[in-house]
Amino acid sequence: MDSQMMDSATSSLPVLSVAAVTRQIKDCVEGNFPHVCVRGEISNFTRAGSGHLYLTLKDEHAQLRAVMWRSKAARLRFDLHDGLAVLAVGAVELYAARGTYQLMIEELIPEGLGALELAFRQLQQKLAAEGLFDPARKRPLPRFPRRIALVTSPTGAAVRDLLQVITRRWPAADVVIVPVPVQGDGAAAKIAAALGMVHRIPHVEVVVTGRGGGSLEDLWAFNEEIVARAIHACRVPVVSAVGHEIDVSIADLVADRRALTPSEAGELVVPQRQEVLAELGHVRDRLSGALRERAARARMRLESLAARRVLTHPFQRVRELALCLDDLAARSKRCIRRRIDDARRELGATTASLDALSPLRVLGRGYSITRRPADGRVIRTAAELYPGDEIETLFQTGKATSRVEAVEAASRLGFSTERLKTEK
Repeated sequence: MDSQMMDSATSSLPVLSVAAVTRQIKDCVEGNFPHVCVRGEISNFTRAGSGHLYLTLKDEHAQLRAVMWRSKAARLRFDLHDGLAVLAVGAVELYAARGTYQLMIEELIPEGLGALELAFRQLQQKLAAEGLFDPARKRPLPRFPRRIALVTSPTGAAVRDLLQVITRRWPAADVVIVPVPVQGDGAAAKIAAALGMVHRIPHVEVVVTGRGGGSLEDLWAFNEEIVARAIHACRVPVVSAVGHEIDVSIADLVADRRALTPSEAGELVVPQRQEVLAELGHVRDRLSGALRERAARARMRLESLAARRVLTHPFQRVRELALCLDDLAARSKRCIRRRIDDARRELGATTASLDALSPLRVLGRGYSITRRPADGRVIRTAAELYPGDEIETLFQTGKATSRVEAVEAASRLGFSTERLKTEK
């Protein structure tokens, strides 16, 4: 196309601004898609700090950007994540500033499962991962509670069943009703608040919370995360009694005990009066029987002790011991006399031996002992003396001191040392 043809074509078209074109497109899009339901899979999911949700819906052929404002997102019962298949209901709008269109979501419905069922499963998985369902953390219920708190609706059938069962089984227990709504908007927050303050009621030892049967929507307050965490944080044991036997709630899983019905909750928290009385009677019979048996054994033992000889003839043993003592005394005297006689004989023999060896006996036969008075050394041979030495001679009686004038050898005296030895 040459320039003349282009000029003629453009001269016949109106010239529009970008905003004008965008506005016309916006009117066309929003006028034709005021309310649509779109099936797709979530991707690029983002939760903004403001609470708005941004995501992309996609299938195998196309993608559609979408947004859900905070006011709508707050009513969602389940959590969104990438890969979740949903039905999104809302209007298609065009964002003029960027020239893009997006789906303004008013309602999200999970495919395959209902929204409440999906929310239940998601919360169950989350709390299980945190350990809120762990059996090890569940507390035992008191056997004889003084006061029981019922966190439930004061006008429902559940509270009537609980009161009837508790008062019939154990009239001694006090029951305090903490009134709360059990369904509808705000019910979960009020149930959680009641569980958070119930420990302030004096002497409350166990709490029962729940309601009668109903649909999943009716029971939903007991599937809220706020109620589950309030049960977990409650300072006294909690029994959950929500719905009928087939109804299982998050509260049932977190509570210390789950009751299939409110009536069963009453049976769990208090004992049966007749059973306790029967048990006490059995214990009384056992105790009295045991006491009688112990008394009989004690009587037999006493009689056995009384029949012993030590008690029937208490002084016989004393007399036996006295005789034994006299015998021991006589034996001791004889032994002592014998030892003294032996010692005397031994002393006499020793004295005779010492007397025979005594130098005095030798001196008595005419011999004497010569020694040096300076050091007391005994002179055995004449060779040990020198003229002028002072000597001391000992006799059997007395002694004499003399001085050596001369010393002569033994040969000069006419005998030798060998001769002396032979004569001896």
